[in-house]
Amino acid sequence: MAAILAKKLGMTQLFLEDGNVARVTVLEAGPCPITGVRTRERDGYEAVQLAFGQTREKRLSRPELGHLKKAGAPPMRHLAEFRLAEGEAAELKVGQTVSVQDFQQGAKVKVSGISKGKGFQGTVKRHGFNRGPKTHGSHNIKAPGSIGASAFPARVFKGLRAAGQMGNVRVTQRGLTIVAVDAGKNLMLLRGSVPGPKGGIVEVRSDG
Repeated sequence: MAAILAKKLGMTQLFLEDGNVARVTVLEAGPCPITGVRTRERDGYEAVQLAFGQTREKRLSRPELGHLKKAGAPPMRHLAEFRLAEGEAAELKVGQTVSVQDFQQGAKVKVSGISKGKGFQGTVKRHGFNRGPKTHGSHNIKAPGSIGASAFPARVFKGLRAAGQMGNVRVTQRGLTIVAVDAGKNLMLLRGSVPGPKGGIVEVRSDG
């Protein structure tokens, strides 16, 4: 499974060879040194740990610096693990580097990130509830309505769709196509949008 960490730079449009326009998201993908390999014999599962986002040493703790130095990697801000299929961990070694060159144009990927936080929102915006009537003196325009449960059980059930915090959760967008790869600038262009704001860190994995 191909996987890499990336930073969302923004969206633009790209004219393809057939004259069509593709709306794409531009990602700065890698390079990501491998800082850890999990094996089934030692850890009970197979995974690879990647680092991304070079930073200054004073922004990291001593354990973090020691872990990165042991892997031969410079100070990196972000670490993430990616689960692997059976037997894939044997092909990887600590100290190797994953780059955008490991992804091919036209391949399908899935992108995970933290969605934009929208604060406290009502039921109309958060869940798509219909608004009440605006005329004839109605005051029930955006109110959620009654949620009582009568005399029994005389309480409100948990998990009801109600007003609350919207966004700021982990979201995975599947089936995104790689439109172009620029290995010289570590850029990956994906058709469509990906979760999170500009400058947000996302995880890109092969969709399979």
